[in-house]
Amino acid sequence: MSRALRQARTALAGSPSAVAEARTLVAYALGTEPGQLPLADPLDQAAQQRLQQALARRVAGEPVQHITGIAYFRHTELRVGPGVFVPRPETEALTGWCLERLAGRDSARVVDLCAGSGAISKAIAQEHPGLDQIAVEISAEAVDYLIANLADTEVEVVAADMATALGHLDGTVDLVVCNPPYVPLTAWESVAADVRDHDPQQAVFSGPDGLDAMRVLADAAARLLRPGGLLGAEHAEAQHEAVVELFCRRGDYCAVRDHRDLTDRWRYLTCVRR
Repeated sequence: MSRALRQARTALAGSPSAVAEARTLVAYALGTEPGQLPLADPLDQAAQQRLQQALARRVAGEPVQHITGIAYFRHTELRVGPGVFVPRPETEALTGWCLERLAGRDSARVVDLCAGSGAISKAIAQEHPGLDQIAVEISAEAVDYLIANLADTEVEVVAADMATALGHLDGTVDLVVCNPPYVPLTAWESVAADVRDHDPQQAVFSGPDGLDAMRVLADAAARLLRPGGLLGAEHAEAQHEAVVELFCRRGDYCAVRDHRDLTDRWRYLTCVRR
């Protein structure tokens, strides 16, 4: 086993996450989970062949999650692949904020806009079951993953544009959460290749300043939220001031705050519907 891990780490030496990726791909080749590697048998010929193929795909730039078909988020496992945005660890901070605000509540209506793979919705459903949850996603390809990932929950999936979705619920929602696309089109060349070339562009890029979707979100959330309802939205660190200004200058939100993630980077905004 140690030999296979060394082999994988060597092949992935150019990646900043070589150690973690090596463990994930060796586990994938063996058909087990990374945490079970100390108990796993040595790789047989078939497993060795799967590992070599997986390493070749990763070296070529394919995301590890597309190779394995799995992404881990908080305490849950998600199916991912071409056509859906791979959830990132930094989004766990926004999800944690949602769960903190929902703590102790027996009922609440929660809407996840730009739901993608369903990472936020599934985490909330697993860690705080019994809520009225709705996940909204516009991409038909992503909706297929969303339905699959939320199949073991009671979250309702709605295929729609967040700009017009759920009109029948206007003014009744307790919490809106969203991880919208927010990379500026002008930053295309600076985006990591595995994101730029493999995540759906609709889920990554959002106009010249990266805030086109955020502006739509501001309108949609104002429409959906009840007075006193909460909004949480992820953004890029460089957008800290622009996002705060966007929501502060509107008349329909108060208590606008920006929050840092575990790496001390500005990561998500929260506010309250007036």
